[in-house]
Amino acid sequence: MKPIPDSNILLATIAREGTNVPFRKGQVIFSQGDTADAVFAIQKGKVKVTVISKQNKEAVVAILTVGDLLGETCLVGQAVRVATASAINECSIVRLAKPAMMRLLRDDGDFSRLVLSYVLTRNIRIEEDLVDQLFNSSEKRLARILLLLANFGKEGKHELVIPDINQETLAGLVGTTRSRVSFFMNKFRKLGFIDYNGGLEVHSSLLNVLLHD
Repeated sequence: MKPIPDSNILLATIAREGTNVPFRKGQVIFSQGDTADAVFAIQKGKVKVTVISKQNKEAVVAILTVGDLLGETCLVGQAVRVATASAINECSIVRLAKPAMMRLLRDDGDFSRLVLSYVLTRNIRIEEDLVDQLFNSSEKRLARILLLLANFGKEGKHELVIPDINQETLAGLVGTTRSRVSFFMNKFRKLGFIDYNGGLEVHSSLLNVLLHD
């Protein structure tokens, strides 16, 4: 028998203690400036995390998927949300109030270990994103983001088709213009790295972009 992935155990524990809330495509889960009083876990769908500057410029800082947590920084004293989270497609998300989450962390050692592992892994991903922004070309950044969205390298089977991700969102993640994203997407499609078939289809051959100097 295969062992159950840690992310599944983490999600199941939060689901048992929290409340499942459905979100429609485009619906806001929480907004920048809201009171940070709960942790959310994604059971189904994808979530976009954005930040708006004082100059009213919006930046996409993350795309999260099944097994990911939202709003966990409230556990270390963050009183208000510093970003907005919204559903990219139809989502099923568990909401667990901060006191209940704190109780689980205090009383369940295995759960605490899983949360710590998740947070450290997320921190590594953030550091990799920063290095990617500093040293890689827009083309490589786009290729890496597409592979991450398809869950390449994650435990379990990757998703061949990524639904409901538009080029404007990808441009925000890459840190470039929509026209540049369009140029590279057309290039990837002509090379057979991606395809469009009821959604964005990502092939493992896209890894060649990252390996090529």
